[in-house]
Amino acid sequence: MTTPFHYEGDSLFCEQTAVRDIAVRAGTPCYIYSAGAILAAYHAYEDALDGLPHRVCYAIKANSTQAVLALLARAGAGFDIVSGGELFRALKAGADPAGIVFSGTGKTAEEIDYALGHGIHAFNCESEAELALIDAIAARRGITARAAVRVNPDVNAESHPYICTGLRENKFGIDIAEVEGVYERARTLRNVLLEGVACHIGSQITSSAPVLEALDRMLALTDRLRAAGFPIRQLDLGGGIGIPYREGDPAPDIPCTMAEVRRRVEGRGLTVIVEPGRSLVAEAGILVTRVLYRKSNGPKEFVIVDAAMNDLIRPALYHAHHEVIPVRKNDRGTVVADVVGPVCESGDFLAREREMPEALPGDLLAVRTAGAYGFVQASNYNSRVRPAEVLVEGRQWRVVRERETYEDLVRGESV
Repeated sequence: MTTPFHYEGDSLFCEQTAVRDIAVRAGTPCYIYSAGAILAAYHAYEDALDGLPHRVCYAIKANSTQAVLALLARAGAGFDIVSGGELFRALKAGADPAGIVFSGTGKTAEEIDYALGHGIHAFNCESEAELALIDAIAARRGITARAAVRVNPDVNAESHPYICTGLRENKFGIDIAEVEGVYERARTLRNVLLEGVACHIGSQITSSAPVLEALDRMLALTDRLRAAGFPIRQLDLGGGIGIPYREGDPAPDIPCTMAEVRRRVEGRGLTVIVEPGRSLVAEAGILVTRVLYRKSNGPKEFVIVDAAMNDLIRPALYHAHHEVIPVRKNDRGTVVADVVGPVCESGDFLAREREMPEALPGDLLAVRTAGAYGFVQASNYNSRVRPAEVLVEGRQWRVVRERETYEDLVRGESV
C-alpha cells in the first residue's frame, strides 16, 4: 500500500494535511490516521475477491476506535469480534449484525446471549464445550445459531511466537486431526447449524505460503466433511497478513494472495470470509510525540519524548520495530540514540540504538506504522492519560477521541 504520509518540502503530511498543524492544535502525544489509506487497503481485499461469494470482516482488535469502525461500516465491511465489548463497539459504529463473526477462545454465556440477541452472522467455536453452551443458549431463545469450528491446521505462520496461533502447541482451535469427530458428535445439537469451517494461523504473516498451505488443508477438510453429509457452505480463513515495518521488509501482496485464494476456491460453492486487521490500519496510522529532553550517559544517547510504552507497547512487548521520523526535516545530521518515554521502566522505549535525524527538545517526531495495536493496547500505567486520536480525510481532520483528563483516571473509583 502507498503510504499516506509523505514530505512536502521539509514538512510531513498526512494526505493533504500538515502533521505539525494537527500536533500543535490536538497536542502530543496523539495518534493520526488516514481515512483514505484505510479504505484503500479494504478495497484491495474487496476488489481481489470480487465475483466470488465472500465477506471481508475487519478484525476489530487491531484498532477499535469508533471513527475507524464507522468508516469501514459505511464502506460495507463486516467485522470480526473477540468480545462482547467489541460487539458493542461495532453496533455503536453502525455495523450490520448480520456481517459480524464472533471469534475467541473464552466466550462467556453472557457474551454469547448478547450476540444471539443481536442476530450476528456466526460464531467461530474453539471447543466442544463452547458448541454445547451456544446450543443451550440458542435453545432457550428458540433460535438456531450458525457456527463454524475453528480448526488448528498445524501450519507455522513464521511470525513472533506470541502471535502465532496455528500450531498444535497454541491455545487456539481444535486439532485438524480431531475436527471430524467433533462435527460427528455435534450432530446431536438441535440449535446449532454447523455450516462452516474456520482457521486463523497467526498475525504479521510476511509470506503468502503459510496462508495458502492452510487454505489447501481447509479445502481438503471441507471435502471430507461434505462427503460425511455436513452442509459446509462457508470457509473462514481468518486474517494475519503482515505489513512491512521496515523499509524493504517482506509482506504478502494482498491482491495476488487473494487472487490465488479465489482461484483455489472458485466453483466449490463456498463463501469465503477473510478477517484482515493489521493490514488495513497499521500503515494508515502514526503516533506523534514531542521531544522533551536530550540526555547522555557516557557514550549512550537518549531522546526523551512525551510518548511512552503505555501509549505504544509494541516495542516493549514484542521488540517490534517502528520507524521514527521527523515531522520537520532538519540539516543537523544524525545521531544513534534510544527513543524513550517518561514511564518508570527500563522497558519504556520506542526505539533502541536507532540511527535517526538529530532531534532536540521541542522537535516533533512521528512513529510510523502505529495504526494497529497502538492505541487499542494503550493503558493508564503510571497514571498517564491516554492520547488523543485524529482522523484525516484529505485537507480535513478532526479529533475522534479526546485526550483523557486526570478526572478520567479516577472515574468509577470510590474512596
